[in-house]
Amino acid sequence: MELSKIIVSFFVLQFLLFQSPINAAPGNSNIFREYIGAEFKNVKFSDVPIDSGVEFHFILSFAIDYTMSSSPPSPTNGQFNVFWDTDNFTPSAVSAIKNQHSNVKVALSLGGDSVGRSSAYFNPSSVDSWVSNAVSSLTDIIKQYNLDGIDIDYEHFQADPNTFAECIGKLITTLKNNGVISFASIAPYDDDEIQSHYKALWKSYSQVIDYVNFQFYGYDKGTTVSQFMDYFSTQRSNYEGGRILASFSTDGISGLSPENGFFTACSELKSKGELVGIFVWSADDSKSNGFEYEKQSQALLAISH
Repeated sequence: MELSKIIVSFFVLQFLLFQSPINAAPGNSNIFREYIGAEFKNVKFSDVPIDSGVEFHFILSFAIDYTMSSSPPSPTNGQFNVFWDTDNFTPSAVSAIKNQHSNVKVALSLGGDSVGRSSAYFNPSSVDSWVSNAVSSLTDIIKQYNLDGIDIDYEHFQADPNTFAECIGKLITTLKNNGVISFASIAPYDDDEIQSHYKALWKSYSQVIDYVNFQFYGYDKGTTVSQFMDYFSTQRSNYEGGRILASFSTDGISGLSPENGFFTACSELKSKGELVGIFVWSADDSKSNGFEYEKQSQALLAISH
């Protein structure tokens, strides 16, 4: 009798191990994310259509560890300041949109391409000092604005990949352990320096990164559906096990656009069980066309998996 119990327990354990989320590949889900506030085009949360059938993340852009008190702006070693449109995106505006829509969460993105007219560099003095400053300053901002998560979008570096990995990995881990954020994402694109830094971060800290906002709009404007599918497959390998979102830009400058087949590619991904979600850069640019593609994206995601 005892032997049979041991055998049954063994098979139950094996079943649980194989069902573990750690081993499970991400499948289709209904996450829609959109960057907002970077371009000061007077867009508001309330302008953006929100489908109740999706999990909707606004990503405020950007918080940067720079100061504008000098010219040109200078890095502050992890002392973050708000650089988004603070006239329209106030703590009360965040509370209002979250109260109005139970499916909305709001995050902030770190870094971005530029500050003022200069590149925004990741430039820590040391891992420990940067992490300490970043945890303190970001905790203050996140609590002030009642935010839910952070996104990592550094695109220029004055630090090696391992230093970047340790700084960002420890920042995310600490903020999560302190209960300050509930999710974190990274936003790499296809560039050798970018990829070396983000792949180092992924290798050491993938367990604390919830989403990969891969900037597929960083590819050429003439990208075809088949090329997009190949690019998506490549990045699934680079960020193995990650929840990689499909993406497009509404500024029309680059990548596979909705006009040229983006939603065809998303439907193909969905049929393969690989459409975790969609993110858009950015609401600021979409305001002029009435957020047509945001509506279409959410409608696709809201359809039963």
